[in-house]
Amino acid sequence: MEMATVRHRPEALELLEAQSKFTKKELQILYRGFKNECPSGVVNEETFKEIYSQFFPQGAYPCLLTTGCAYYKLFLLFSIVDSTTYAHFLFNAFDTDHNGSVSFEDFVMGLSILLRGTVQEKLNWAFNLYDINKDGYITKEEMLDIMKAIYDMMGKCTYPVLKEDAPRQHVETFFQKMDKNKDGVVTIDEFIESCQKDENIMRSMQLFENVI
Repeated sequence: MEMATVRHRPEALELLEAQSKFTKKELQILYRGFKNECPSGVVNEETFKEIYSQFFPQGAYPCLLTTGCAYYKLFLLFSIVDSTTYAHFLFNAFDTDHNGSVSFEDFVMGLSILLRGTVQEKLNWAFNLYDINKDGYITKEEMLDIMKAIYDMMGKCTYPVLKEDAPRQHVETFFQKMDKNKDGVVTIDEFIESCQKDENIMRSMQLFENVI
């Protein structure tokens, strides 16, 4: 007897419409793309990047690293869609219940924040991305892992060519500005306060508001 395939049944679109910032029509478009890539209704890390990249312009704003703004680099995460290294961090951010898979609901709510969330919502989401072990703090080691992934992807695009120690230098800059009490970690309050005072970050969060 053939074993039936276990499939995840998504919440009604009406409920997702109420919970997210997407219309029912937009949700239908998103669901068709998600379902096409993952008929089971959930996606693992291996296929996550393919689905995620469908909803963002390929290579969008890849050379913004040349601006030289350390804060700007933090939010280029919203435009990066072509790296399996970085996809690991994105997958963990979308996998909010940490069960090793991303459902359509997880995907929609993450996109809703990234594309149409408030400043507070986007900053909370970004903090969660950088807080790799989810202990409520961003350490230098966590930030360095993220920065290395970004520089590995973007290094060929920048001019002049980035130095090998550039990721570590930007981590130091990040902590000098955000670690207010100099305890070696950045809290969510420190993160949000510093970001809200930076005009580059505020502008960068609007880059993808009209993607869908």
